[in-house]
Amino acid sequence: MTSHSQGSVTPIPEHLHTVTPRLVVHDGDAAISFYKAAFGAEQLGELFAAPDGAVIHAEIRIGDSAVMITAEGGDGGPARSPQALGDVTSVVMATYWEDVDTAWERAIAAGAEIVYPLDDHFYGERGGRLRDPFGHEWMLSQRIELVSMEEIQRRAADYFSSS
Repeated sequence: MTSHSQGSVTPIPEHLHTVTPRLVVHDGDAAISFYKAAFGAEQLGELFAAPDGAVIHAEIRIGDSAVMITAEGGDGGPARSPQALGDVTSVVMATYWEDVDTAWERAIAAGAEIVYPLDDHFYGERGGRLRDPFGHEWMLSQRIELVSMEEIQRRAADYFSSS
């Protein structure tokens, strides 16, 4: 095992957190453009591309969170986009917004599809779920009420008994 001297190198880049999602998409450039239009994303630094132009690594910031983007096959690995898997996704990106209605309308206008409509929920949040043009699902939420766990359980019992 090789010993690496860290010296003044910070082990975790300053703009990232312990967990940073990396979305695999069919077309990295198109995905970055969509996320800019839908979520106000800003590209961080330069992207790294393969000789054929496929995005190997790009970073965007949505709100205060970084998200990495990789084009399918761009990094030479086996990761596949939801589109390549028959529009199946196993991860939902959960996001919180100051004004979820405005964020929702912006994402719809940019081309996102509704999975679950935006609505007020018994647990004190307004939210819904969208699918982006690359097959990834995004839950957009805004807390609208502080609700105790006891009250959530009571409301959940009412909700599920009436549905």
